[in-house]
Amino acid sequence: MGCAISGLAAKSEFAGRNTEDAAAAAAAAAAAHPSEDQIQMIKDSWKVIRDDIAKVGIIMFVRLFETHPECKDVFFLFRDVEDLERLRTSRELRAHGLRVMSFIEKSVARLDQLERLEALALELGKSHYHYNAPPKYYSYVGAEFICAVQPILKERWTSELEEAWKTMFQYVTSLMNQGYQEESARQRHLAASSKERPDKKNTAL
Repeated sequence: MGCAISGLAAKSEFAGRNTEDAAAAAAAAAAAHPSEDQIQMIKDSWKVIRDDIAKVGIIMFVRLFETHPECKDVFFLFRDVEDLERLRTSRELRAHGLRVMSFIEKSVARLDQLERLEALALELGKSHYHYNAPPKYYSYVGAEFICAVQPILKERWTSELEEAWKTMFQYVTSLMNQGYQEESARQRHLAASSKERPDKKNTAL
């Protein structure tokens, strides 16, 4: 649909082709945090974007399902929807889009509070393990967000601002990836522990 995004989606495709161990290693390599100048650019542009967050949220997910239809499998409500135009008026998609936009808003607000931002993104990554939403999808959302906000920002949109938003999404998605992998490892450990634990009913008195 005419929005060329390099970097974010490319990293996602690469992650999708690699093993879980490789994904964990990629998450462990810290992505660059936005610079002070980039943070200011992001915050200034967000003041404009937030007036249309519901619209951006819907556009972002309709585009996501157009460009990466396999992502619909993660969403039970939208899994069998073939007419993507119907989604533009979906209350459920609007609600989910607003939740994602709320996370982006919190991320923007915490860009100069790294510990709080890291805690937020790690926790979201852990919760996405239980949604069966693997890390390869996370940066797809960032790429579609960037495409969705360009028409809203109009002449305010520059290559420098695009790079700033890309840097933020790469940083946040690397933390989400880390959270996902940590939760995956924790669940495997719990499963292994439960198998090794003797059944109390069969234990001799």
